[in-house]
Amino acid sequence: MRIGMAQLLVEGGEPERNLERAEKLILQGKREGCDLMLLPETLDFAWTHPSALNEAAPIPGLYSDFFCHLAAHHNVWLCLGLTEKLGSKNYNTALLIDSTGKIVLKYAKINLLEVEFPYYEVGQKLEVANTPFGKIGLNICADNYIDSIYNGHMLARMGAQLILSPSSWTVDHFVTEEMDPYKTKWIEPLSIIAKKYQIPVLSTTSVGYIVGGPYEGKKMVGCSLAVNETGILAQGEFNEFAGDLKVVDITIPSPTKKGTQFSGL
Repeated sequence: MRIGMAQLLVEGGEPERNLERAEKLILQGKREGCDLMLLPETLDFAWTHPSALNEAAPIPGLYSDFFCHLAAHHNVWLCLGLTEKLGSKNYNTALLIDSTGKIVLKYAKINLLEVEFPYYEVGQKLEVANTPFGKIGLNICADNYIDSIYNGHMLARMGAQLILSPSSWTVDHFVTEEMDPYKTKWIEPLSIIAKKYQIPVLSTTSVGYIVGGPYEGKKMVGCSLAVNETGILAQGEFNEFAGDLKVVDITIPSPTKKGTQFSGL
């Protein structure tokens, strides 16, 4: 299976521009033979941007329909994060869309940062979806923190053979590539799940400076990550200025253990 990690430049409060850039990376991935494209978290309005409070769309709705059309038109699977309006509340939501344009899995982020509370409600369920590639599970960004790693454990115990995680990793403006800010924060927890259950875990993150909201002035620098039981398969560039695409070929393992067949954590 070939997956494109579309490390997208996401501008706060600029959904049309963000979707236009997303489409270009999806088309690039299709040209490079990708079966599935993995894009970042809340790529419509950007993570915790205040405009989403009043302008977010339902799912199905304006922004999800855009990606469903792209998936069907280009015969490619998509996994991405959007801001979902549900009644009077917003959710930080990830979608898995099949190559016919059907939403086959929708997940709302559970492990919200405290600064997210004014913007998103806490998700209420974990699920996996059967696909032609195998069972796929979704989580989002901080769901992979070491103190919430139970999320990945549960997806694997539900039978996930691949975990996809749209993300928006952020650092202070002065952080440089040499500081290696994501070594223990992301590589370690993703690798714990990948090694224990012998499944690939992939996370694609956004790039760009954050404008508006509680993290204004910080930056998203990419470093998207694909790991399996052997280690790092691919890693995106440290880049706060422009989006890029990292293509990785992965092997989906055969379904094996579930539930209590795993010993301990």
